[in-house]
Amino acid sequence: MDSVLNTASEQLASQIENHLQTIYQGFETDIAQLVSDLISIMRLGSVEQVPVPYQNHWSQQDVIIITYGDSLLRADERAMTTLHRFLNEQCDDVINGVHVLPFFPYSSDDGFAVSDYYAVRESVGEWQDIQRLSAEYRLMSDLVINHGSGESEWFQNFIKGEGPGHDYYFTTSPDENLSEVVRPRTSPLLREVQTTDGVKYVWCTFSHDQIDFDFRNTGVLKEFVNIVRFYLDQGVNIFRLDAIAFLWKEPGTSCLNLEQTHEVVRLLRTLIEYACPSAMIITETNIPSRENLSYFGNANEAHCVYNFSLPPLLLHALITGQNFYLKQWMMSMPPAQDGTAFFNFIASHDGIGLRPVEGILPDSEVDLMIATMQDFGGHVSWRALDDGGKKPYEINIALFEALQGTVEGKDEFGEARFLCAHTIMLALEGIPGLYLHSLLATQNDHERVKATGHFRSINRHQWDYNELEQLLADHTSHHHRVFAAMKHLISIRTQQKAFHPNGTQFTLHLGEQVFGFWRQSIDRTQNIFCLNNISAESATLSLSDLNLIQTHDWRDLLSGQRYEDLLGSIELAPYQSIWLSNR
Repeated sequence: MDSVLNTASEQLASQIENHLQTIYQGFETDIAQLVSDLISIMRLGSVEQVPVPYQNHWSQQDVIIITYGDSLLRADERAMTTLHRFLNEQCDDVINGVHVLPFFPYSSDDGFAVSDYYAVRESVGEWQDIQRLSAEYRLMSDLVINHGSGESEWFQNFIKGEGPGHDYYFTTSPDENLSEVVRPRTSPLLREVQTTDGVKYVWCTFSHDQIDFDFRNTGVLKEFVNIVRFYLDQGVNIFRLDAIAFLWKEPGTSCLNLEQTHEVVRLLRTLIEYACPSAMIITETNIPSRENLSYFGNANEAHCVYNFSLPPLLLHALITGQNFYLKQWMMSMPPAQDGTAFFNFIASHDGIGLRPVEGILPDSEVDLMIATMQDFGGHVSWRALDDGGKKPYEINIALFEALQGTVEGKDEFGEARFLCAHTIMLALEGIPGLYLHSLLATQNDHERVKATGHFRSINRHQWDYNELEQLLADHTSHHHRVFAAMKHLISIRTQQKAFHPNGTQFTLHLGEQVFGFWRQSIDRTQNIFCLNNISAESATLSLSDLNLIQTHDWRDLLSGQRYEDLLGSIELAPYQSIWLSNR
């Protein structure tokens, strides 16, 4: 047994050393000591076995809800208790995972300017609430690794020049060549700060209250590895690496997706896999599609990447009634190899990102989509360009409102269009993530935008739980209708082997109105043809176009209808979907 332990421990140490050599090449770093420190922090002194590569820690039964810890509020009850109550009492066992957006103390950006990584925000709950939730659901937590709050103790120590965190932040001179730095915002990159050691300029990728960390300092790396270990102990099983693409900075470069950033992700995967083989990393990289895919590495980096191109492309298809660009993108997407998977979503706490469709959607189509969303009550957030100009970065709108009509205006098909979008998403290769406010068909919260002054607040409504319960029980309410339909869709999806996140996917060519794709189970026993009318007009489809196997018994999983005449046709109502399965 000792020889096995030594072999596994030696392999772990060797892997960590290789990661660190890449990250800190050219720096005077005691690599051997750092290896020892990281193993100690993660409590990996005696490793029993090497993680098995290419393992899929997911199945078709995995569906994750994305929510803030305080999106549901009930008097005299901690918000996390109310969330737990909702999942247990309202979701009928169709949800097995939950992504609780930053539940830590913060100073801005609805949680993404963390002031204390080791605490739960009092208004949300306490660590016991997190542990109880993780005992019943697979729990995803943000690791806000790129930046921290300007009001944190660490940053106050930076200003004083002493104490924990005083050397954690990236500083540079305004005279450096920063012209190539890619920005997701229009605010100035550097913030001037008066410290006890004089004026310093700290790096702020997102806002002046979100100060970027300096991972050239190995103390920062050790701190975040310690945070990872702490979160694992609290029951966190999935780590969402927020804004990870911006992590490593080198003036004179784009400071985006640098090799050191990728290697930090690989290092974290190694440490997490040895500590908890079933745990996962998801990288949050709201960037063009090809760059986003690079975070899979060679199945040795992120377990999952967000399918960021899906939300804007699916929205565009449904408001135009044409699937050309969505289909072209689908055909270009490589299948995720074992050990990796796409994380599919079409709405989240953020806006609908536009960078992921760069090079896919022409500017004229993006402009059309923006104009339509503004007509439906949405807003546009911008990012700065190298030449001092700006470009649309994301559309801020509740998805239920975004799909209430087409480029021709509002119509009577809003709910059908909204459900069609989710029927498509739930059937795609990958793990589905459902934003709570989509599940509940929440509308634009204009009052919250006025109160916060931030466009993203439009899709971050806080529900009074008693009011929500009444609406969900009211059969005349669109919230009830959508919620019931969504749960029905999920309950069907989770029973189909062909919808395994790594099952085969092939894009079908069925014209502009019908967006179709074929899914096949890993064992090749189940085939599902996913047929979706994305237009406001009825569509007729010839079954012979699908080349269905005559000896199989084909039926629509959604309606139960059987199809015996395989030379016949299917009439699809506006926004109707069919999951045509052979079993």
